[in-house]
Parts: sequence; structure tokens; C-alpha cells
Amino acid sequence: MRQPGYIGDHARLTPAKAAAINARTGEILSYRELDQRSNRFARHLQEIGLLRGDRIAMVLENNIRCFELCWAALRSGLLIVPVNRFFTADEAAHVIADSDARVVVSSFAMRELAASLTDRMPGCSSRLMVDGTIAGWESYEEAIARRSARPLDDQWLGALMMYSSGTTGKPKGVVRTLAAARVDDPQASTTAQQMLRRFGFTPETVYLSTAPLYHAAPLGYAVNVQFMGATVVFMEKFDPAEALALIERYRITHSQWVPTMFVRMLKMPEDLRRRYDLSSHRGAVHAAAPCPVEVKRAMIDWWGPILYEYYGGSEGNGLTAVDSHEWLAHPGTVGRAALGALHICDDAGTEVPVGETGLVYFERDQPPFRYHKDPARTRATQHPEHPNWTTIGDIGRVDADGYLYLTDRAHFMIISGGVNIYPQAIEDALVTHPSVADAAVIGVPDPEMGESVKAIVEPVAGVEPAPELAAELISFLRAKVARYMVPRSVDFIDQMPRLPTGKLYKRLLKDRYWPAELSSAPKGEHP
Repeated sequence: MRQPGYIGDHARLTPAKAAAINARTGEILSYRELDQRSNRFARHLQEIGLLRGDRIAMVLENNIRCFELCWAALRSGLLIVPVNRFFTADEAAHVIADSDARVVVSSFAMRELAASLTDRMPGCSSRLMVDGTIAGWESYEEAIARRSARPLDDQWLGALMMYSSGTTGKPKGVVRTLAAARVDDPQASTTAQQMLRRFGFTPETVYLSTAPLYHAAPLGYAVNVQFMGATVVFMEKFDPAEALALIERYRITHSQWVPTMFVRMLKMPEDLRRRYDLSSHRGAVHAAAPCPVEVKRAMIDWWGPILYEYYGGSEGNGLTAVDSHEWLAHPGTVGRAALGALHICDDAGTEVPVGETGLVYFERDQPPFRYHKDPARTRATQHPEHPNWTTIGDIGRVDADGYLYLTDRAHFMIISGGVNIYPQAIEDALVTHPSVADAAVIGVPDPEMGESVKAIVEPVAGVEPAPELAAELISFLRAKVARYMVPRSVDFIDQMPRLPTGKLYKRLLKDRYWPAELSSAPKGEHP
């Protein structure tokens, strides 16, 4: 007998169970409601002519309707394109047009961005809005109310079509190889389910989602938690104290974070950090950006050995994973290969010896993704001799036990006087200083050295930026990093341009110091 594995099963077996809960409002979406509402939207999309493989775009804040939109696509063979809610109108319009989305769903809360898009989506045959309407948009609720809640006859498995954050250039669409399966097939979400089980997720899991649902990891994890029949509790916006309170309130068993969230929680007053009952918490998953060693060690000291880390991109070309016990034995690692085989290569594509640094490739049976409408960029991710080896541009090394350590993005590398400098190590050191809330390190033009190292620092609340603090930070770094890596200068910023997903918008920082034609130019030929 087939094991329950998709929302139709859960709607039948546990109809009143919460599939999703809005942590701020307490609104609950049951599995019965999720099943019925996603069926109605799937039928609406079919009625207006969408066919398997077509795209719909989602321009939403963290809204409980996200889940029914995704499940409507997943159970009708469509690709759903989440659009970063923080994109400019130009960036959002580019994603919608580039993806060939035929339907766009937004919300009344996003009405300002939606209004700016109304006349910039010529390929869209339908514009729907949840929680209210504006001129040029139809009510989502009225549209689906007219449709049957009965499942489609053919429920082909759909997928997410993610776009990059645009932190180093124009957002690019990732098209993964789509399985020829139906949504209720046991193998429909095999790889993702294996990763969740590896981290201790079960149908009884209560999962806290702390990050924006337009991003690959938060949305992908939430959907796969619902594949299991577990409960997603999502935050509309991250707040460190509120996140801890939610673990206590909902008896959260599993959660997902990015390192900047850890930094913010660790810098809370000790009495506030210890105020909440976290005894239900059995697994804290983190990814999206490298976690400084001292920060992760402090989190394990606080929460216990419940941290699980993985490394992988929206492209899905490969994954590594590591639990707390392995990490404590190999501090700084992002784990061993969990999907695909690792290869570390030099710029010519030659594999380097164990322990040496190079470009990180994952080997798969076939190329696992392509960039939409960009074969040249797709080819640039592939190894020069092995097209099944792909890279997303990260630099790292592998030790004798097969553990991967990331150095930085190739794009962020600073070349000063012919020496390669990777900012990540400097940034990791800076955020451990008690006066630093966040930090970024970039290369800036230098007439003698080509580039010089500059630190940009967001001070913690109550700390005034001053030349004395800059000198203190430079002195602090001299004991933490090699002499040639110490910044020549420190600038201060009120708020770092970091996306809620944890990714740093370094392009915006570089634009302040570099001519426009150079600030976004990549180093070498790597993506």
C-alpha cells in the first residue's frame, strides 16, 4: 500500500491538522483547506488555458496564500516563479517577462509594486490579487470560488522555478530537470525528503520558517514539510526575540536560519536569550551563507548539538551536509557530499590535490539545471571537459575525510598587488567584535595595488561610528587574519544592504566606490 505523501492524503487522513500557521496573526490553514483551495486554483488555471510546463509568478509578502498557490502549481504540472518582494519594479518586471509567466498573483499588501507592474507584463493573460484589489487586477478569492474543489484528473508534478537574488548581476532563472511523475507518486519528492529525514524531520514535526518565502530554501523546505504532513509556522518578518518566543509558544521541533540571525540572537542580552523554553527544539537547520566558526560554536554551546548545516545553491546542482558532532570534529566545514560527487579544480579545470583551494564542482549523472534563455551562462557553469560537473562559482577545499570548506565566492575575491584575498575570513572575524552588528569587506580601486581592502561596518545599536572605532577594528583584525588581509580603511553604514535571506547585496556597496562599468564586472570567466 502506498504511504501517505501529498496533501490529498493528508486532507483525507488529518483534515483538521494545521498545514501552515501565520505566527503573527495565528491564522491557521488546515490540510483540508489547503487541499481544497489549491484544487480550486489548479482548476482555474486549467480553465483559463494553462498547460503542463507553463509558468505562474507569485509577487507576495510572507502570506498564508503562498502555500495554496504553490500546491496548485505542484499538482497541475506548472512551474511557479516566486518573485523577490524587495525587487525594484524593473527587476520584478524582468523576472516576470523572462520567465514567460502567463499568470501573476500578488496581494493588496504589495499593491505599490503590483501597480507599477500592471502595464509591464504584456505576456500575462491574468493578474490576480489576494486580500483586496486595485485597478487592473482581478480578485483571487472570487476567481477560485467559481471552481470545483475536486482534484484534476491528471495531477502532473510541477516545480519551483527560482530566480537568483541579483546580488551580483541581473536575476537569472534556474530551470531544474523536471521529473516525469505525478504529484502523488511515492518518488515525487525523494531527494528533498531524504534531506529532511536526515535532519530529523517527521510527520509530527512543527517547523519554524524564519525567512522570506520567495527564496528557494524557505519555500522548498516548507512545501516539503507539507509533503510529509507536518506543520509549518512562518514568520512574516524575522525578529530575534520573537523567534525564540515562537519556539516556546508552538513547541517548535525544527527550524531554519541564516548566520546573520544567529549573530543577532547572540548579541541579545543574556537574560532575554535565556528567558524562553526551547526544550522542544530538536533540529536547527542553517544555510544560505557561511557561518563564522566562533558564531556557530556559540550557538552549539547555547542550543546544544542540534545544528544541521547544508550547502547548495538554488540551482540544485549538488549538496553537502553536516551535523553538529561532525562539525565540532571539523570546525568550519559545510559537510560532506550528500547529493553529487565533489571535485575541486583550478582555473584550467584540473583537479587539485586534497587540501588545496579551487573552484567547487558537483558531479551528477546529467546536467541538473540550466539558466533560462541563457545557454552561454549555463555553459559557463560546466566543467570544460565534463559537462555533468557544474559550479555556482564558490571557492573551497576538501580535506582528507571528504569535508568541504568554503573560502568565498569567486566573484567577491579581491586581487591586491597580485595576491588573491577572500573577504569571507575578514568578515567572519569582524562580526565577532562586540561593537559590530554586521560587516562586509570589498576591494576598492587603488592606483598602486589595483585593489585595496576596505571594511564596511554596521555598528550595534548604541555604538557611535568614529575614527577611534575604525582604528580599534583594524587593530582587532591584526590578531585575527594575515597581515595582507587587514583592511586599509573602515567605513560605517547605518544598515547593511543584506536581503532577509541572509545574502549580502555587495553590488550596491561596490557601486559606491567603483565606476559603474566596473562595479559588477566578474573576476575571470566564472559565474
